[in-house]
Amino acid sequence: MIVLRLLPPLAWTIVIAWFSGESWSSSGTGFLVPLARSFWPWAAPEQLEALHWFIRKGAHVTEYAVLAGLWRWALATRGAASWPAALGLSVLTASLDEVHQATTLSRAGSPMDVLLDSAAAGAALAVLAAGWTALDRLIGGLLWIAAVGGGALLAVNWVVAAPSSWLWLSVPAAWIALWFWRRKPGRPPRSAAEESAG
Repeated sequence: MIVLRLLPPLAWTIVIAWFSGESWSSSGTGFLVPLARSFWPWAAPEQLEALHWFIRKGAHVTEYAVLAGLWRWALATRGAASWPAALGLSVLTASLDEVHQATTLSRAGSPMDVLLDSAAAGAALAVLAAGWTALDRLIGGLLWIAAVGGGALLAVNWVVAAPSSWLWLSVPAAWIALWFWRRKPGRPPRSAAEESAG
């Protein structure tokens, strides 16, 4: 029944509206900074603030990727028309969310957040359209970036005698995860470029 299928995306929209309230402003989520400091006491205040910012933006991406997926599922009985409708409803929600934030005392609406939310919704729908192969390639790409990019950052830090602290754990972890990912049974066949890379 179509009405029951609409309940999950509508409920998730209510959750998004709750997150756009004043209690979830930047100062409201400021508790994340001392929490992060307890995990990384060596981090500079600027690094902790940057982490706080990334967590908040990551929440935007997650909220709207989930919303788009829920709308896609809810409207699946409409066939191909469900993709643009799911994206349109997600973009509309993002726009209304930022308008709502602009009416609060401690928050401001941001067109950049609407773009971020819309991009997250579009990316989620693209992954759903392409299937698990696209998701597998995305995971592989992110692992390569973490392993190679983190290794390069370690090298730069070593040359300039800068502390690398958590990179000494995350870079080997990325290489190990990449090794397991490349050998995972049931993965789609590797491309010729991947085969030549090892």
